[in-house]
Amino acid sequence: MSSRFRKPRHHEVPELNITAFMNLMVVLVPFLLLTAVFSQVTILELFVPPASVSSGANPDANDLQLEVILRKDVLEVADRPGSMVARFEKGTDGYDLKGLSEVLQKMKRHFPDKTDALLLSEPDISYDLLVQVMDKINVVEVVTPGQVVRLELFKDISLGDAPVIVEKN
Repeated sequence: MSSRFRKPRHHEVPELNITAFMNLMVVLVPFLLLTAVFSQVTILELFVPPASVSSGANPDANDLQLEVILRKDVLEVADRPGSMVARFEKGTDGYDLKGLSEVLQKMKRHFPDKTDALLLSEPDISYDLLVQVMDKINVVEVVTPGQVVRLELFKDISLGDAPVIVEKN
């Protein structure tokens, strides 16, 4: 027989079996969702003082001008420029953030209506450390029997550059 007289064969299109693939997806998708790291976004609100306040025109001597100065080797708390309240040297465990919180709590007791603070840092300070210090300036957690109470300290935080230390020769 010649090829001309052959009947054309109808080829059936094979059916695609995706059952195994679907079974894999049913197991893989929940696994990936459970093991994924979800990032938490937190917003820090900063206080920008009005121009009349930032000019420093005739500040009241009895008013608190809280400055927290964060340097690579020391953490300082000042009432106003040049008036040191506390100084915490950086130790092997890092900065004494608990001591900072205690000093800020004492200052808040003396000035309960004061809400603003100025955080000055050197350029090479890590972001994580900056946020930790801001948290200590902002709130304090007081542990009472059966609960933890968050009390507000100085919520209006302004950021700035730490003054440069001039070394005397």
